[in-house]
Amino acid sequence: MIKRVSILCVSVIFLSACQPSIPKDALLLTPESLSNRQLQTRRFETNSNQTMLSSAAAVMQDLGFTLEESESTLGILVGSKQRDATSGGQIAGAVLIALLGGTPPPLDEEQRIRVSMVMREITPSPSAEEPQKEVTPPTKPIRTDKVPVILQAKPIQTADIKTSGQSIVRVTFQRIIINTAGHVTLAEQINDPDVYKEFFDKLSQSVFLEAHEI
Repeated sequence: MIKRVSILCVSVIFLSACQPSIPKDALLLTPESLSNRQLQTRRFETNSNQTMLSSAAAVMQDLGFTLEESESTLGILVGSKQRDATSGGQIAGAVLIALLGGTPPPLDEEQRIRVSMVMREITPSPSAEEPQKEVTPPTKPIRTDKVPVILQAKPIQTADIKTSGQSIVRVTFQRIIINTAGHVTLAEQINDPDVYKEFFDKLSQSVFLEAHEI
């Protein structure tokens, strides 16, 4: 019995030693990742999911995207559009292979661009505007020359507190290329600064128009 326990303990220690350790920097973002995140993220002076999703949907459709998924409670919006991915070089190579009697490989046929937007609230939602309330301090009897006198303050108008809601919006663009055999030949993230600048410029204008019901 003791021998079996000893063997079991040795086995556990051996297996534990064989497990790969997690690098200390495994969860750290690279400078490139941080740069891309800054490129994809903007702060807006609203935390209304309805306003943001409606504005983003208008921008996506204006850019030629078809809306695929929308979740207002989570602040998520996804769209996509398709473009021709046929390459002249690939066609020339396929023709050459066919002339030599070989079987031409599948060609890139369809390019699918996907855009995903996620909105995250960073400040509390502004509370509904409440009417001004009168605050009257409690009365307290004070004795002056042994004669009770009631002192009562005048009503005090409390100022309304209005909070400005804010949110963080992150947008990502992906490009997926599918060949004539229906296989994905390329899947990559688009990190062109001009693409994100154009989208956020249009989104800022759309949010302003939506907020002012223009």
